[in-house]
Amino acid sequence: MANGRNTERDPVLEKQQNNPLAKVANVFAKIAEKWLPDAFVFAVLLTAIAFIAGVLFTDSGPIDMMRHWGDGMWGLLTFTAQIITTFVLSYALALTPTVSKALEKIAGIPKGPNSAILMVTFTALGASLISWAFGLVVAGIIAKLVAKKVHDVDYRVLVAAGYSGFLIWEGGLSSSPALFVATAGHVFEGDIGIVPISETLLSAVNIAIVVILFFTLPFVMRFIHPRNPEDRYLVDPARLEDTVTEEAVQDHEDYPNDKIEKSRLIPLIGGFLGLSYLINHFYMNGFSLDLNTVNLIFLTAALLMFGNVRELAAGLLKSVSSVGQFVLQYPFYAGIMGMLGASGLAVMMSNFFINISNETTLPLFTFLSAGILNIFIPSGGGQWAVQAPIMLPAALEMGVDPAKIVMAVAWGDSWTNMIQPFWAIPLLAIAGLKIRDIMGYTMIALIYGGLVIGACLLIF
Repeated sequence: MANGRNTERDPVLEKQQNNPLAKVANVFAKIAEKWLPDAFVFAVLLTAIAFIAGVLFTDSGPIDMMRHWGDGMWGLLTFTAQIITTFVLSYALALTPTVSKALEKIAGIPKGPNSAILMVTFTALGASLISWAFGLVVAGIIAKLVAKKVHDVDYRVLVAAGYSGFLIWEGGLSSSPALFVATAGHVFEGDIGIVPISETLLSAVNIAIVVILFFTLPFVMRFIHPRNPEDRYLVDPARLEDTVTEEAVQDHEDYPNDKIEKSRLIPLIGGFLGLSYLINHFYMNGFSLDLNTVNLIFLTAALLMFGNVRELAAGLLKSVSSVGQFVLQYPFYAGIMGMLGASGLAVMMSNFFINISNETTLPLFTFLSAGILNIFIPSGGGQWAVQAPIMLPAALEMGVDPAKIVMAVAWGDSWTNMIQPFWAIPLLAIAGLKIRDIMGYTMIALIYGGLVIGACLLIF
């Protein structure tokens, strides 16, 4: 295995053999390294698969599928802008001196590869419960910081461990389906009413899944780290430098514009205005979150924590580079969603799982169908819009608690993100790796997570 840098080998360590799970993970890693294409190529291939499937299995012809694709292509434009904003602001916030110092202190705790994997996974899991975007950003940054201090850790496994924390996001505060049905006036209110988060996010099944994954997944990821140093990908610490510097400009200390740009007052004005709005929002609406509110929280925090306008501009400039692929890829996934919805493919798939389900197995099969659809529609909100009209009536007919179906769809969406490269794009941009470098290792998280989630949906 080619390493990122040369290191001296300890003869004792050379004799260590990888455990069976690490060997399996290594096999997956080699397959991904050889066969997994770039994330954009993956999106185009999924588009072709959906197009052909629509022609073969529905009444839609090639012209119809082309129209479904074009009509749906900009259906997620607003959501695309929201998630890009979320990532940019989350990354910029993580680059502020205060947050950077906090992450550096956390990164200084691990002393060896095993503790490094544990620390990165636990941190990513915790951040993902707060917000899916914050989880991805923190995972990428903390992996880089830890790798700078623990030089003998496999960097690919470390970053994969960070991305595995994303598995848990739909069980946290930013869960799209759970927040949707808890909002007054949602589309399905006439059928299932308003479903509070006490019945979804705070339900026994969701708490069980979150707790089990939170306290066991880090050890699973640690277990796949190669014991044999020859099998590790070691990265040069010089590649991991991540600093923010102000833009080089000609300063004139006596010029008012330079003084204003370096003034702490300007970002504070915007920050306090945002803070005032948020306080009023939560006072009037309770703990009500949506993407716009989350983005305002991140923007307000960044304004309050950056020293001046120039520092803020430098942080935003650096963070923007991590999300460029979203602009290119999300229209394709919106087009796929248009084809699956308008052609009836999504209905066919969901009905297949409904037909083989009963009141006990419907949540499990809903989870599995959601996992498959997520590969083609990597959007919690978009996927819910496609599946909810089919799954909720089936649940009511079978006497299954609709709240459980809500979380089954949510967890299916979260589950197959482990093999859907779209959401890994910004994390990999931060970490400086390609999707083929980590996806073989996240396959282990997919398998383990599927077993835990599926078992809990059957038991509870």
